[in-house]
Amino acid sequence: MRSLNNCSPSTWAGFTLPELLVGITVLGILAAMALLAGGETLATQRVEAATRRLAQGIERGRAQAAEQGQPCAMSLGATGWEAPGSGGSPAACGQGLRSLDEGVGNGAVQVRHNLPEAVRFSSNGLVLDGGTVVLSSEGTELRRCLVMALPLGVVRLGRYGGAEGGAPDSSACRPDPAL
Repeated sequence: MRSLNNCSPSTWAGFTLPELLVGITVLGILAAMALLAGGETLATQRVEAATRRLAQGIERGRAQAAEQGQPCAMSLGATGWEAPGSGGSPAACGQGLRSLDEGVGNGAVQVRHNLPEAVRFSSNGLVLDGGTVVLSSEGTELRRCLVMALPLGVVRLGRYGGAEGGAPDSSACRPDPAL
């Protein structure tokens, strides 16, 4: 083995300067690819977590209405389930639910839906209103959808294949074998 003192200026431990530069360039490209793939993975996880929280909110609202034996309602806002606005709607349900994008930054998950202002549940936990919700996040092409139909609640969770900016359409919510 040669000592560093005996190396010529263009070699270091058996590698020439061009070889070192190529190696560093390759490592840099691999690191950049890993960062890009990691960003897409995080965005996908955001959408998946928000989908689970959305479905959990519906189930909690149904359960609360059935437990209390009285109708209740909740609204879907930009960050998740919340108490409905005033206007004679039933009592609010689903308190204590986490925001759809909690822990990932506000506005990280975009929510589009055609649900009414207040989603109502009957005193025995049946859903009185339905619609379609589409969840997406910057950094991934994945768009999840939830279709809620009367009277049972969530009918389908899937992958949304409709127009990017159009109104949510239940027929564009396709089953996803990954779910």
